[in-house]
Amino acid sequence: MARTTVQDVAREAGVSVSTVSRALTGGTVSASTREAVQAIAARLGYQPNRAARGLITGRTGNLGLIVPDLRNPFFADVAKGVTARARAVDYGVFITDTDEDPVAELEALASLGRNTDGVLLCSPRSPDADLRKAADPATTVLLHRRVPGLSSVVADIADGIGQAVRHLIASGHRRIAYVGGPEDSWAARQRLAVLSEVPEVMVLDPVAPTFEGGLGAADPVLAGPATAVLAYNDLVALGLLHRLAARGVPVPGRISVVGFDDVSLAAMSHPPLTTVTVPKDRSGSVGLDLLLGHTGAPGDQMILPTHLVVRGSSDAPPS
Repeated sequence: MARTTVQDVAREAGVSVSTVSRALTGGTVSASTREAVQAIAARLGYQPNRAARGLITGRTGNLGLIVPDLRNPFFADVAKGVTARARAVDYGVFITDTDEDPVAELEALASLGRNTDGVLLCSPRSPDADLRKAADPATTVLLHRRVPGLSSVVADIADGIGQAVRHLIASGHRRIAYVGGPEDSWAARQRLAVLSEVPEVMVLDPVAPTFEGGLGAADPVLAGPATAVLAYNDLVALGLLHRLAARGVPVPGRISVVGFDDVSLAAMSHPPLTTVTVPKDRSGSVGLDLLLGHTGAPGDQMILPTHLVVRGSSDAPPS
């Protein structure tokens, strides 16, 4: 069976090929013409050729997504939100993993910026000045990072941390250890800004934002007086749970553990992890709409709500 062409759609609709192209790519046509052309294209099963469309519109039909670590389920969920929304608006997405390297972030931004219609950037480490220099404000949106002058979509980290701390204090904990993430991370600084004002919290040395980082943090936590530990993210919290179990330390009987992000593995741990839910996939879809101008304006900073999910890893401290 021959593939339906743009000429077939134009002939059926009784309009020119250029009118069909404008109707299907957001060009200037009347609402009635757009609806008629779209209906006929759908009925005939017409699929626009992205490369040919680019010759007409001057756009590639592709976007870039830069993440620091796809092994972290947090960024995998962000990517799912971006790609699902991109499919709905007929865009392709090129994804680059920079392995937590700020230099690689900036190199990827320059490369994707030249070869796509815009870039969504998860950049936890690069300095603000470097991002402002490298990023085009009209075609870049930051995810889970805020830099003045650039559009961004972030989670309400301060409120999420506040909820976690209030939960532990209300449960009776008065000595809470905090295992933080990399000191040059924007998100880590947001957490510390809240926790430094809480007298019940003892800030320990930062660790890598990974399962292995949590493994290494468990023994120093147990060496101190803490009856609860708040982790930088869920991967660190899961590492803590693993090491505590290996040492025969009951959770939450001896010590409570709370994470941050609510990745899929959090509900599968033993015990299930109390954590702060961050809207990961939604941040990706909102960021893509902001990038394409479907919502907001260049330079807008959108804050998405967070909320605490209490599971089996937290309870009252030992008497």
